[in-house]
Amino acid sequence: MTIVQGGVSDKYELVIGLEVHAQLSTLSKAFSSDSAAFGAGPNEHVSAISLGHPGTLPRINKCMVEYAVKMGLACNCTINLNNTFARKNYFYADLPKGYQITQDYFPICLGGHITVKLSNGTQKDLAIHHIHMEEDAGKSMHDQHHADSLIDLNRAGVPLIEIVSEPDMRSSEEAVQYLTEIRKLLRYLDVCDGNMEEGSMRCDANISIRLKGNAVYGNRCEVKNLNSIRNVQRAIDHEFERQVNAMESGERIEQNTLNFNEETGETSVLRSKEMANDYRYFAEPDLQPLALTNEYVNRIRESLPALPNELFDKYVNKLGLSAYDAAVITSDREFALYFEELIKHTTNHKAAANWLMGSVKSYLNENGIEITSLGIKPATLAGLISLVDTGKINNSVAAQKLFPALLKEPGKSPDQLAKEMNLLISSGTDDVYQFINDAIAKYPDKVIEYKKGKKGVLGLFMGEIMKISKGKIDPQKTNQLLIKELESK
Repeated sequence: MTIVQGGVSDKYELVIGLEVHAQLSTLSKAFSSDSAAFGAGPNEHVSAISLGHPGTLPRINKCMVEYAVKMGLACNCTINLNNTFARKNYFYADLPKGYQITQDYFPICLGGHITVKLSNGTQKDLAIHHIHMEEDAGKSMHDQHHADSLIDLNRAGVPLIEIVSEPDMRSSEEAVQYLTEIRKLLRYLDVCDGNMEEGSMRCDANISIRLKGNAVYGNRCEVKNLNSIRNVQRAIDHEFERQVNAMESGERIEQNTLNFNEETGETSVLRSKEMANDYRYFAEPDLQPLALTNEYVNRIRESLPALPNELFDKYVNKLGLSAYDAAVITSDREFALYFEELIKHTTNHKAAANWLMGSVKSYLNENGIEITSLGIKPATLAGLISLVDTGKINNSVAAQKLFPALLKEPGKSPDQLAKEMNLLISSGTDDVYQFINDAIAKYPDKVIEYKKGKKGVLGLFMGEIMKISKGKIDPQKTNQLLIKELESK
């Protein structure tokens, strides 16, 4: 099913709203002291409370509240000082109580927006409706037994925040950038690892279409539990095409909950969409209203780390890095933290970025590791940069010889290793002149060509000098001395 751009699809506008569930990195569950750790055996992290036994009472996890406030502040939300919890009633086999403790009328965060950068160079603020706290359900497994489904309730009661956008997105690109920024914020705040494959971050996409210029929204379809940003994009693109084809064929778009098939890239009806009143929300009788203070919110605000957009602006406007370099460095929290520590030890910010984007990133990619596993500390890498800046070693030798040596012996200083490996450039010019004269003597015919105006032979001489000197020269200064020597012939 394909619609050619510039054809019938241009009549329609895509409307997208996302619901992002983020599993908070707390030690215990939302309303009990059960462990919230991932990876235990089935039903090991459960108790009478998370199993929903009669007579058990929930208690609010303070860390859950703090993490929700942090995310709200990072998303430019208004923090609601007067919160209440509600019961959302529906039956699933992996929801032990038969209801979910969540928030309805009075969620913890209201409004807000996420700023995204688009491929055409523009920025757009995508509005958030609210963020609320709730508990997760358990997990049903349908492939563990030939005849029965099995239930693992370790996840039941694990704290979540749900970030609900306004229907503000008009393309799959905007949705992808929104999700990417949400995940970055979660990781920078260290409140969720953002791992969609393990389910600690999940996304439901509400997708509809309408004729361009029409102010009325069409019936939306909700694609559930998308487990990667790539699949969110695929599901949106497929749904746009499907709904346009249906509308053009005179069909009605039914408001359904859909499943996404990763292999085919297509959606299918999971169930007819429940309306909000089907959930029979009512105030949670076992939890008191949660009252926050401005002092509490301000204390959390002051504890927030530098966030990606703030660091991006700093790197471009204050440090003079390119937008591309700044975007790559800030795309990963640990990478940015390493860079922040690195620039405490060197004022050559461009060289620091170049080393991270070049030799360091290549090494990490080749070995499939994160920068937290890099043996070279930021101060050590700054020492390597200093050797190049002061002319004690040239950049190619630093990258090809000294950097690999530091990876093997990270406990040694760059200066110490450079001396041991005899890589330091001689401070005198006698050796350099000897290298130059040896190269000139080897190619007397090229000297004649140079004198006749063929300046391209300089590269040949420099290559020979680098070979003879084993790289222990300053290329720029040597090139100047070489030209001077050739001109005198």
